[in-house]
Amino acid sequence: MLAIRINPELEKRLATLAERTGRTKSFYARRAIEEYIEDMEDHFLAEEVMRTYDPAENISLAELKELYGLDDRGHQGGEKAA
Repeated sequence: MLAIRINPELEKRLATLAERTGRTKSFYARRAIEEYIEDMEDHFLAEEVMRTYDPAENISLAELKELYGLDDRGHQGGEKAA
């Protein structure tokens, strides 16, 4: 269970949205929190990856194409798409 306090203007907007859509205020609050948490989890995961990122591991596009035998259109061995 969670109880939160929001400013009166936001409360009114939330109530209006709920009334217009036939949903509850809790539905929208829960949905907003879920989306925000997903965004924050992604953000912190990206930060963690960047802390361990080694720019020396980069390769150029030309090197990648050569490594996988791709032509400029992304086809292996220069084959044309059917």
